[in-house]
Amino acid sequence: MEFRELVRGRVDWPDIERVARELATRYDRDGVRVRFLDADNWLSTPMVVDDDLFVKVITRQNTLVHALFTTGRNLGAVSAGTEGFFERHETPYEMARHELEATRRVRELGVNAPEPVEAFEVGDLGVLVLEYLPEFRTLGELDGDAVAGFAPDLFETLRTVHDAGLAHGDLRAENVLVADGELYVIDATRVSEDGREAARAYDLASALAALEPLIGAADAVDAALTSYSTDELLAARRFLDFVAIRPDHDFDAAELIGELEKRTA
Repeated sequence: MEFRELVRGRVDWPDIERVARELATRYDRDGVRVRFLDADNWLSTPMVVDDDLFVKVITRQNTLVHALFTTGRNLGAVSAGTEGFFERHETPYEMARHELEATRRVRELGVNAPEPVEAFEVGDLGVLVLEYLPEFRTLGELDGDAVAGFAPDLFETLRTVHDAGLAHGDLRAENVLVADGELYVIDATRVSEDGREAARAYDLASALAALEPLIGAADAVDAALTSYSTDELLAARRFLDFVAIRPDHDFDAAELIGELEKRTA
């Protein structure tokens, strides 16, 4: 636990107080109430402010961990036969600003995402402020029937993002929220302009991997085929071995690969 806290870059309480004072000043509030979220997040310290703002505080340690993750992901992309397409961030503020801009872009496409508010610096910390969704569950917290109902919507959302020339880069069940009966996408990572075609195939592989343990390989592929062609599924196939070795994905790769090969034969 001590090692995990060291790597994750715990924010000291005096720094939290500085961020809280800055938030109170920016939003003209006499004070703010901060509630920390019980989230297994290695790249920020997430918290809710006054039950209407979702705030991520990003440290230099978080930026370093992101760089290490990026290196590992790019090695995985190379193992799948393509150049690495993930890009790192140099500073905590750059990480915060990227997520703000990525969230703004997907909302402009009509994709549900928390409303972006702003990104700013407090000392050497990056601070991201988004709308807080008070009533939500992640896709992984739903029962199988509910997930099956949302699965085509997930691929339709991806199709919208991909058709606009963008990619998510880190699609997992934890990054798909359900609120008021609708899907919301969060936590897009940074991918290079040159690598976006490969990144979109990787997104598709990641979506299939996220759904397989929840609804099974056959239903996951059926849902994908509502928005993607068999050729696009075949392009995603080459990334499944890479996705399978990620510790934040747990799915039956052999079953999913077998189902894809059957459909694309």
